[in-house]
Amino acid sequence: MSKKSNHLMLRFWQVGLLLAVLVAWHIAAQDRNFAFFFGQPLEVAKVIWKWFITDANIYHHLGITLTETLLAFVIGTVFGLLFGLWLGLSPGASALLDPYITAANSMPRVILAPIFGMWFGLGIWSKVALAVTLVFFIVFFNVYQGVREVSTTLLDNARMLGANRKQLLRHVYIPSATSWVFSSLHTSVGLAFVGAVVGEYLGSASGVGYLILQAEGTLDVNTVFAGIVVLTVFALVLDGLVTLVEDRMLAWRPKAGVTEKL
Repeated sequence: MSKKSNHLMLRFWQVGLLLAVLVAWHIAAQDRNFAFFFGQPLEVAKVIWKWFITDANIYHHLGITLTETLLAFVIGTVFGLLFGLWLGLSPGASALLDPYITAANSMPRVILAPIFGMWFGLGIWSKVALAVTLVFFIVFFNVYQGVREVSTTLLDNARMLGANRKQLLRHVYIPSATSWVFSSLHTSVGLAFVGAVVGEYLGSASGVGYLILQAEGTLDVNTVFAGIVVLTVFALVLDGLVTLVEDRMLAWRPKAGVTEKL
């Protein structure tokens, strides 16, 4: 079979698996006890339809959450990239700061949410700050590792050809770290959403996390699952955008076959 046929077959089975899960969920939800804890797929769909079409009241909340997510994603990525490059190229600073960075990364950063709330208030910036702490370390460690993994033979050859420090950074270190950066960005997108929603959950008057919290307070499990579905779909959209940018910037990378992806 051709690669195109394999790809279509893979998509067919993926969609089939999703439909099977939804059908099994619908059948199981006929039991009232099950439906109380896990909701009903048709009711979840009705909530989503109401949010986007009938009442159209989700757009403000979704806009807040997406704004927090994108700000945290960009800020955390930029600072993680810069800090990772700096420490990767500075052995002395790396050795000095290593125990502190390890300690900061080991800390459960969700506990910082109340502190950020005190510092930045209950607006978007307290949520952005929490999400940045999640994104930053993922990007930082991948960039740091990517810089340190550069082949010494490649560096020696570049120096023999007369490359200075700036040229080494541009033509050797950054290209080497790029694939590591993009591997971290796929995880960072999800973590940016997590930070934003958790921040809204702990203290907010808007956002999808706020809607989920309100639904939990009234034991409305269908609305809770509707919020989860909406967040998941938009997280997948952002991850797809990262993949598009990755494919453009890493066009030199050999394409993996469908069987390799599986």
